[in-house]
Amino acid sequence: MNIFVTKLNYGTSEVSLRELFENYGEVSSAKIIMDRETGRSKGYGFVEIDDDSVAKQAIDELNETEFEGNTIIVKEARPRENSGNRGGGGYNSNRNFNRY
Repeated sequence: MNIFVTKLNYGTSEVSLRELFENYGEVSSAKIIMDRETGRSKGYGFVEIDDDSVAKQAIDELNETEFEGNTIIVKEARPRENSGNRGGGGYNSNRNFNRY
């Protein structure tokens, strides 16, 4: 199960996030999302636990608890919904232009 963790302390490392969840069972991966431009944490991340019962227990017990100075939110990650509008600035042949 993929677990979404938000409101992380900006100084939290992937190692410490992994260790937090390893208290419940085997962690496949732990990833903190970083800002591409600044290289700083965005304050959220994902933890992958293959055993769903272990993952659900971790979610139930860690949600709204303090971790490294912040009260974290922990829940099952949901797939991103496709908004249908992924781009921008493309050519639109249907535009009406006034010509002078």
